[in-house]
Amino acid sequence: MDVTDDVRAWAEKKFSKLEKYFRREADVQLTFSTVKHGSIVKLEATIHHRGWVYRAETANHDEMTAIDKAVDVIDRQIRKNKTKLEKKFHSGAFDNFDSAIEYEQNDHKIVKNKKFPIKPMSVEEAVLQMDLIGHEFFMFRNADDEEINVVYKRKDGNFGLIEPGD
Repeated sequence: MDVTDDVRAWAEKKFSKLEKYFRREADVQLTFSTVKHGSIVKLEATIHHRGWVYRAETANHDEMTAIDKAVDVIDRQIRKNKTKLEKKFHSGAFDNFDSAIEYEQNDHKIVKNKKFPIKPMSVEEAVLQMDLIGHEFFMFRNADDEEINVVYKRKDGNFGLIEPGD
């Protein structure tokens, strides 16, 4: 959906409050859409900074409130994980993160393709990163054995780990 200059200015003002957390410039992407016959505004906000991804999805009857809620969600994510990130962050993780592309292959349509270097990290760091981006799974190189592993969120609220086996 198209956004007005007022909405754009409001988003810039609100998201600029998060600058205090970032030493370098961060990339912020906002995607607005409408649901329920245009009566609800859905906002997907994503911030990329030094390989970390912060993400929020909100919905409301107006754009301004959706923006406010998204900023609050991301602010809470950053504050909640700030100490963990400072202790666990491996310099250069996820550098050169490629943007998604769209293409079709055979009868299966691939709608998103992400490429990123897989840096070694602990299982705990992988769970934290998965939580920050709001995904159900996360692929990483295990720092203990250098193998590719996947952590995932289970239906019971716990986490699982997939490791290569013989």
